[in-house]
Amino acid sequence: MADGPVPIVWDFLHRAFDGWQRSARLSEIVWTRQRGSRAIEAARQSRLTALVRHAREHSPFYREAYRGIPEGDVVPTDLPVVDKRELMRHFDDWVADRAVTRAGVNEFLADRTRIGERYLGRYTLWKSSGSTGVPAIFVQDDASLGTYDALLAAEVATTRAAVDCARGTFAKGARAALIVATGDHYASIASWQHASRGVPWAAGRSFSIVEPLPTLVAALTEWDPAFVASYPTMLSLLAGEREAGRLAIAPALVWSGGEHLSPVARVRLERAFGCPVINEYGASECMCIAFGCRAGALHVNADWVVLEAVDRRYRPTAPDEPSETVLVTNLANQVQPVIRYDLGDSVVLRSDPCACGSPLPVIEVAGRREDVLTLTDAAGQPVRLLPLALEAVVEQATDAHPIQVVHTAGALRVRLPPLPRGDRGAVFTSVSAALLAWLDRQGLPNVVVELDADEAAIDPASGKLRRVIVAEPARDARVRRGPRAQIE
Repeated sequence: MADGPVPIVWDFLHRAFDGWQRSARLSEIVWTRQRGSRAIEAARQSRLTALVRHAREHSPFYREAYRGIPEGDVVPTDLPVVDKRELMRHFDDWVADRAVTRAGVNEFLADRTRIGERYLGRYTLWKSSGSTGVPAIFVQDDASLGTYDALLAAEVATTRAAVDCARGTFAKGARAALIVATGDHYASIASWQHASRGVPWAAGRSFSIVEPLPTLVAALTEWDPAFVASYPTMLSLLAGEREAGRLAIAPALVWSGGEHLSPVARVRLERAFGCPVINEYGASECMCIAFGCRAGALHVNADWVVLEAVDRRYRPTAPDEPSETVLVTNLANQVQPVIRYDLGDSVVLRSDPCACGSPLPVIEVAGRREDVLTLTDAAGQPVRLLPLALEAVVEQATDAHPIQVVHTAGALRVRLPPLPRGDRGAVFTSVSAALLAWLDRQGLPNVVVELDADEAAIDPASGKLRRVIVAEPARDARVRRGPRAQIE
């Protein structure tokens, strides 16, 4: 009976319900924003109050954290700040569904063949990349995922991309390409799998950023997508390939996220691809924090997100001044409440109104500004690599965190976390083997991998781990293993 008509009918009904939820949520978002800033503020306050009430009732962690805080309407500053380390330490008490346990989640995530599948038949799971040195696990229900999808749809509908989106849908059968890290339960690929189930009429394919650039270019040319989504650094590489005539695609819309996209870079991408570029700011903790408008500004989805720019003591930062960090409250996710969460990014809350006329607040985000690595092959030709691809290779090779990779001339140096000597050797062996295999696929068999005596360290200024340090001046390596990574 596993492949019989009952599961097929149930799957169809589930997709239909998902579609109805998305449509209803999209209508609600558009209607609220058309009514202006007061309606947006009222919706945010109502959702914040409901989320805090839900967290008190169903999450033992928040019940204890909010002891002594009066019930009823709350303002964010009434509530304590939380961070990734604290929440992960109390995972079982943090989640609002008692059936979700850290042990069960870990077992599910250990199986990489189940990316995008449902945990306990009703939840989607993903992991953060651990930029603060502590990976985190996030649980999403269909309601929160439907909200993210509706927010993305609202972004398309309220920018100049709406007509181009319709054109791509009809001209190329809505073929879409997602180019991200695909080898583990990351937010991008897991949410993509969910969204693909909800729109079965669309044709979507995911491509791995760890593939050699020529291989990726050939695959994308064959697929000829109407929509392309990836990180700014990857899109920049693909733009160069299109300008050189090697990438023969003409998308109707390009989506950029996961890293900082400068105004100059956005203009270059639009010129190279000949279509609008939608820029989105999000995180594993809250997928759709802000989006880029037609005027090039970044607007907070303030009806579904509370974003607080603060200093190191968590006091509000003045408008137009860069914050030390930012606190995010995700109003869409009730199964695993994220409330006043220290995200670690530096933002600027703009005081001037946007030329596009949107009532949503405008921010500037420092975000991730990783450079592309440039290594030289045995023939002396440059080979450009993405830091995010390198990070994905390392993360899939070991569960040890945090790990840094330092790029120098002709070498990649690996910095490990504090580990016993025996474990240190074993972790480096696993990481170096994965890196060397990946370098070989990129046409770089001449590049060596070295174990650095220095340990991976969190940047004290940002509170985050720079997992890839680009073009640091070369110095003597302390340990090497094998022909390309051996003990000296």
